[in-house]
Amino acid sequence: MSKTIEKIRNIAIIAHVDHGKTTLVDSMLKQSGTFRSNENVVDRVMDSDALEKERGITIMAKNTAIHYKDYRINIVDTPGHADFGGEVERVLKMVDGVILLVDSFDGPMPQTRFVLRKALGLGLKACVVVNKVDRPDARPEEVLDEVLDLFIELGADDDQLDFPHVFASGKNGYAVNSLDEVAEASQNGGDLEALFSMIIEQIPAPEGDTEAPLQLLISNIDFDPYVGRIGIGEVHRGTIKSGQNVAISRKGDEGSASGKVVKLMRFEGLAKAEIESASVGEIVAVAGITDVEIGETLTAPDVIEPFDFIEIDEPTIAMTFSVNDSPLAGTEGKYLTSRHIKGRLIREMERNVSMQLEETDSTEAFVVKGRGELSLSILAENMRREGYEIQLSKPQVVLKEDENGKKLEPVEEVFIEVPDENLGVVIEKMANRKAVMQGMKAGNAGYTRITFHIPSRGLIGYRNEFLTDTKGNGVMSTEVIDYQPWAGDIKTRSMGVLVATQSGESIVYGLHGAQSRGDLFIGPNEKVYEGMIVGRTNKSGEVDVNVCKKKNLTNVRASGSDDALTLTPPSRLSLEQCLEFVDDDELIEITPENIRLRKKILNTEQRRKALSKSK
Repeated sequence: MSKTIEKIRNIAIIAHVDHGKTTLVDSMLKQSGTFRSNENVVDRVMDSDALEKERGITIMAKNTAIHYKDYRINIVDTPGHADFGGEVERVLKMVDGVILLVDSFDGPMPQTRFVLRKALGLGLKACVVVNKVDRPDARPEEVLDEVLDLFIELGADDDQLDFPHVFASGKNGYAVNSLDEVAEASQNGGDLEALFSMIIEQIPAPEGDTEAPLQLLISNIDFDPYVGRIGIGEVHRGTIKSGQNVAISRKGDEGSASGKVVKLMRFEGLAKAEIESASVGEIVAVAGITDVEIGETLTAPDVIEPFDFIEIDEPTIAMTFSVNDSPLAGTEGKYLTSRHIKGRLIREMERNVSMQLEETDSTEAFVVKGRGELSLSILAENMRREGYEIQLSKPQVVLKEDENGKKLEPVEEVFIEVPDENLGVVIEKMANRKAVMQGMKAGNAGYTRITFHIPSRGLIGYRNEFLTDTKGNGVMSTEVIDYQPWAGDIKTRSMGVLVATQSGESIVYGLHGAQSRGDLFIGPNEKVYEGMIVGRTNKSGEVDVNVCKKKNLTNVRASGSDDALTLTPPSRLSLEQCLEFVDDDELIEITPENIRLRKKILNTEQRRKALSKSK
């Protein structure tokens, strides 16, 4: 093995959502000298996307690189949410080991299990970091035992079971080899020396023949306004050079395309530095090949041997994206046509391997399949901010059939941690959604941990209800585990809706009359149209209201009747809340300025006729 390869380490940081991956990477970047001493660096600097900053989660896997002593450590920061599992799966092909981050209180969670199973299945070396050991409720020794149990449960081999570990506080920037050192590091300050040393000593160096023909697997896609599409991947064999001609092929496809490496770059901190060549073990960014896609291999033109790409788990949730055809269509957005929407969705599929796009019988509508509601809502929110107007259907589960033609649906394992006083209502509502309890055990400080198996469609519309029932103190995590026979009908919405019967502008007088029927979604002086959903009610079905109604003017005044009317502030639903609330006969209208709910059939009489026919 050459010296160049020996001095490289390629790692991915994997963990459950909110266990501190991005914060730990921040500290690693700062302590490796990536930033100047006088440079002002924001928290979670790797979460560069606007939605990532707003929500405090990682959505896209990102590459960075640091130098420690004379070693180069390429790091991939991965998402922790199950909906973005496709991001984790594909980047594991770029690394030789993983840093498994586990919260010192929560311990292994469903997504910890998911990402670790993928890493162990690829034979990657795993090092464990028990993070947040400075929490007052930390239980690091118990958590370490739980991690070992998880390794055993996932069938780790003897070498993987003998995993090295450190105890760390990513926020305070220290890692230690034993718990005896935590108190001193917390009081006097520490560093990540123990973590860096573990990576160098325990993560294997990349292996490969630098003299063999080129083989580089594209695992990620980036875009630059100046150089265009950029393919990111690890050189598994040979050497790649700037200006080199390459073949582009995919395993299982016939033939190949050709291209030229116009610009070759590698990661330096948060930036990319242009280089002339790179060999085995280097993670590089290749510009100039306009049509390159994730899963394709760049090879020498005379030795075309595409690399096996990791199998991505199939989508479980589908949603229809269609052209906005409401009476207010085209008044707020920039991109309105089916051509615009289709082009944007195709671009998303090129860089998001866990999503699939299907055309429908209508040229105005497209079905997008993903890993969960969150991943689809992120796509819709990004499109909204880019100037698109679209309509979304209620999320539906993706079904399969067994060999006997029997309908199968995705089933998820749900991990819930809930305050003891809210335990009864959570168990009752999960049971109503066809959930089957798998286990229950007492947690810490008045909390109980429960595990359920539940059809994926049973979770649609429940997450916000769960937060309400637990007063925001409950924690819910999920992972798709299997396809099982259809569990029967599940009623996911018990509330009805207030539907506008007139088009125009909402008036205080009309709203005041409507709010006695339920909870309003809109305020005064807002544009409404017939068939638009303007509120919800505890009564099932739909209630017609006229929020544009004005008070009849007369020359007779009654004492007190003309006092100012008081309106309750409207409930503004977020996009995720709309996705959980919307029903089968409804749509979500999304524009750059507004998110509205509406009936599919806007005309009141036509909607009533259709309802009576269906009954």
